[in-house]
Amino acid sequence: MGIGRDTLLWASRNEWLNNRIPKMRSVQRAVKKFMPGSSVEDAIEATRELIKQNIQTTFTYLGENISSLEEAETNTQHYLALLDKIKARNLDTEISLKLTHIGLDLSFEKTIELFSNIAAKAKNLNNNVFIDMEDSSYVNKTIEFYTKIKENYDNVGLCLQAYLYRTMQDIKDMIKIEPWIRLVKGAYKEPDSVAFKKMKDVNNNFIMISSYLLQLVVDENIRAAFATHDLKLQDQIKIKAQKLGLNNMDIEFQMLYGIKTTEQFRLAGEGYKIRTLISYGEQWYPWYVRRLAERPANIGFVLKNLFN
Repeated sequence: MGIGRDTLLWASRNEWLNNRIPKMRSVQRAVKKFMPGSSVEDAIEATRELIKQNIQTTFTYLGENISSLEEAETNTQHYLALLDKIKARNLDTEISLKLTHIGLDLSFEKTIELFSNIAAKAKNLNNNVFIDMEDSSYVNKTIEFYTKIKENYDNVGLCLQAYLYRTMQDIKDMIKIEPWIRLVKGAYKEPDSVAFKKMKDVNNNFIMISSYLLQLVVDENIRAAFATHDLKLQDQIKIKAQKLGLNNMDIEFQMLYGIKTTEQFRLAGEGYKIRTLISYGEQWYPWYVRRLAERPANIGFVLKNLFN
């Protein structure tokens, strides 16, 4: 995957850079390519524009690895208020969050309690919540968490990463709980012992897992979302779905705000389900640098803003 990607992933976790780079106005301009602003109102305004193109959205309030349960409580209140705002504006918008943003590093049981409050409110408001997967050290704990939550809430989904060797087996192990799965390639720096390093291998695994998920859509009526900007992968998923007799509206793609927007409009126009992930919040630096690492070609856009 190259030195460029490794360097970016290192930078995403560097506290010195995290404390300085977000203050640079030139970087703030560049960030607007991938997020409409730091406030929830910015996200809502962007959603209104996407609705015109028949595109639904998912909101992510940026932040992770908090240091106190007080922060976990505060962040939980933010998500609860967010669900009210989505309902009040009658938006087809789900929410997605990292468990470390509501205390997973600090207390598994407290995080269960806080997340249950969010899932319950979402269910009462006819909405859904997805759990974002973090690096490989969190996979076991996150799947354990998800399995426990699914005992009481059927409106919760889980993000899994195709670059991990284990992901196909993880899905097979969860079939009995009828999981909702969002499949991504993966955006963390991982050791060779747990993850594919060559993008060709990641892509091949993404397609293999996607094919399995599509079969589960047919056989088990699960929800599967394919989160990729790779048009070749999207085309292969479409072909497999057609062979299984699925209609366009049976297939859900998810993409990030500001990336291949024209293609997002095209998918919606062809009748596919498409959700755009809209991120907001002040703690955008780690997330933003990981997005650059996923697609190093975006570095040119950043450099243009830095020196403009």
